[in-house]
Amino acid sequence: MAHKFLDLSFTPQVLGAQQHYYGRAQALPPAQQDDPLGPEEMAFIESRDSFYMSSVNQNGWPYMQHRGGPEGFCKVTGPNELVFADYKGNRQMLSTGNVASNDRVCLFMMDYPNRTRLKLLGHAEVLDAREHPELVQQVTTPDLAKITERLFRIRVVAFDWNCPKYITPRFTAAEIHAAVAPLKARIAELESQLKIQPS
Repeated sequence: MAHKFLDLSFTPQVLGAQQHYYGRAQALPPAQQDDPLGPEEMAFIESRDSFYMSSVNQNGWPYMQHRGGPEGFCKVTGPNELVFADYKGNRQMLSTGNVASNDRVCLFMMDYPNRTRLKLLGHAEVLDAREHPELVQQVTTPDLAKITERLFRIRVVAFDWNCPKYITPRFTAAEIHAAVAPLKARIAELESQLKIQPS
């Protein structure tokens, strides 16, 4: 767990809960700077095809939204900056409205087959895609650019790699297809050999 993430997450109430349940609290000195994204974090982020983003509305209620696209739809555009396209949807604008009053967000990224998860804390801003055509071109495909209404730009402050405990492996259709393809090829080969054997 990176230092800044601990600094932001271990509030007095969290430390109190640690003390209550485990008899000690993990007090740390304040972090002097944001957690810098390294090559491992950047590669993981740009290999995702979906993640969850939470925000908080002006009444204090949290909201979690799924974001998805082709693999790599979330781009690392700077040392601690992410951008992803927000496509046409149900027009509720919940995350967009929440960020207007409180720019703090949390991104939760999962790699189910490898039982790996990355949490990111940051400050988000929403950009009108019509006013940023160059950035739209940079982070998405020509086809998806046609349905991109907004861009979310996030300045990452902290991140945390979670342990793999209790993550149930799950696989996409493409991953299952790749795993099964050699088996299908072998079955086809054996069936072909059976057909040419004399009866």
